[in-house]
Amino acid sequence: MTSPKPTVGLHHAAYACADLEATNHFYEDLLGLPLVHTEVEHLQEGFFRHVFYDLGDGSCIAFFDLHGVGEKPDWSSSLSRPNGLPVWVNHFAFRATEEKQNEVRARMDAAGIKALMDVDHGWCHSLYYLDPNGIMIELCRDTPGFEPDSEQAHKLLNSTERAADPKVVTSKTATTQLG
Repeated sequence: MTSPKPTVGLHHAAYACADLEATNHFYEDLLGLPLVHTEVEHLQEGFFRHVFYDLGDGSCIAFFDLHGVGEKPDWSSSLSRPNGLPVWVNHFAFRATEEKQNEVRARMDAAGIKALMDVDHGWCHSLYYLDPNGIMIELCRDTPGFEPDSEQAHKLLNSTERAADPKVVTSKTATTQLG
């Protein structure tokens, strides 16, 4: 049996935003993603804006700024917490270099925003932040020697075995064992 071919890549992933101005500042000014497209549409009795930030390869992360188009009064832009999940479960990971991670960390620090976690997963190194919408974002760089291993990934797909060498997640406020 031939495996299906993967898609050609990500076009965009879209999320609701609670505060467009804060979202734009976070993604354009602090992360350095250029705003490349904005749509304004009128729907029902209201309108929405759909804004797109380029990820550097033509794909985008996008946000909906909603105003009376069917959203509930008490809606939340956060993906995990309203569902009773840890904040790190639903997140968006951006590919980054060590240099880009350091640049973003410097801009975030200058803005008074501290990384929630700085994690060496062994196969990649990740820097985590919470955006103004309560969405966890990750700046992820592969570490030398990482090779995709489909066979091992499938073998572990239904496993409940803990990793033999758990990693330690550290931040300025907490240390948590992951494995």
